[in-house]
Amino acid sequence: MGTFIVEGGNKLSGTIRPQGAKNEALEVICATLLTSEKVTISNLPDILDVRNLISLLADLGVKVNFIDSHTCEFQASDLDFKYIETADYRRRAASLRGSVMIIGPLLSRFGRAVLPKPGGDKIGRRRLDTHFQGMISLGAAFEYDSKEGLYKISAPDGLAGQYMLLDEASVTGTANLIMAAVLAKGTTTIYNAACEPYIQQLCMMLVSMGADIEGIGSNLLTINGVESLGGTSHTCLPDMIEVGSFIGMAAMTGSDIVLEDVSLRNLGIMPEMFRRLGVNLHIEGDNIRVSQPEIYEIETFMDGSIMTFADAPWPGLSPDLLSIFLVVATQARGSVLIHQKMFESRLFFVDKLIDMGARIILCDPHRAAVIGSGRFQSLHGTTMVSPDIRAGIAMLIAALGSTGTSRIQNIDQIDRGYENIESRLRGLGASIIRVDD
Repeated sequence: MGTFIVEGGNKLSGTIRPQGAKNEALEVICATLLTSEKVTISNLPDILDVRNLISLLADLGVKVNFIDSHTCEFQASDLDFKYIETADYRRRAASLRGSVMIIGPLLSRFGRAVLPKPGGDKIGRRRLDTHFQGMISLGAAFEYDSKEGLYKISAPDGLAGQYMLLDEASVTGTANLIMAAVLAKGTTTIYNAACEPYIQQLCMMLVSMGADIEGIGSNLLTINGVESLGGTSHTCLPDMIEVGSFIGMAAMTGSDIVLEDVSLRNLGIMPEMFRRLGVNLHIEGDNIRVSQPEIYEIETFMDGSIMTFADAPWPGLSPDLLSIFLVVATQARGSVLIHQKMFESRLFFVDKLIDMGARIILCDPHRAAVIGSGRFQSLHGTTMVSPDIRAGIAMLIAALGSTGTSRIQNIDQIDRGYENIESRLRGLGASIIRVDD
């Protein structure tokens, strides 16, 4: 495990380009299992979760060829199904949340899949019922071996299209079911589907491989199954959560930076929500400039009541951004209620911000009231432990905007979602080093 040592209070300046989208990369990498032909994916983020998923597919028998650190060729022409019965597969798949999206392609193309309980961030209950109920409706048989902690799914006679109304607009659930349905017999209708840009990207990649998908970009998808899929080339979008992270860093430190090639049309409501927080954003083509010479002031609702920031299905605010909005609000003028609806443990990191001097009331597991200090560097450095990716980056933002020195431990969590973050921040003028514990 490593530790970041951060000297706060330095203003940032310069230009930075966001990495490829983590959540999209995990989806489209799994989709390469749907064909025996070559698939090339570019703008992959060079992060721990992506590297681990690619390594898992390689051990499953997928031919993997890195053209460069962000471009990779995949060919799933000769898989080794004995590997999914091994303890090594179970251990590695259990440590990676994205491994859940292997089962849709494997079930669709080969008629069977095995999955241990997946790991990932410890942010509360993350059930998989949406995935499994959808696959059962397509004709799969489901079994949970509680002794071994394994989900076993099979469809020896293939899957058949079906109408389904998802109980929640799960992003990974929608991705899994799309990948299961593209090779199923007949027509599958998925209502209340997630429609985030990354789901749209997955659908467009599958269409370029020969899939028949209607309603892309909406919450009603119609998928007409095809016999087989071919190869393709695909480019991942910029990571909107990293865009939000750098906006938050610039605001928190009173800095002036430019984010290049952010794919503005795929950021949804996020830029407007930062403006409601008082952050100065300037759109310059497909770039965003954050110029924050003065303390920002949180807007109120039109009747004067306290602003609320809450997560919602796309095109609403991503739950991955709320930790960033929360920490940025600590230095604003005014107050805001952060309502994290989806995960009941994601706000528990605020106790460390309170130790740094933030004025936050944790109302319950889902809501936190932030009373901004109205001045830069109102926080002081401390020692923190990153519990998950998004809390980790929020702690890093807090450390950059504080006085004194902070130590952030367990930074492997940050590495899971952010590529080479310390050297990129040093390029903007931050004082940050990595040390091994």
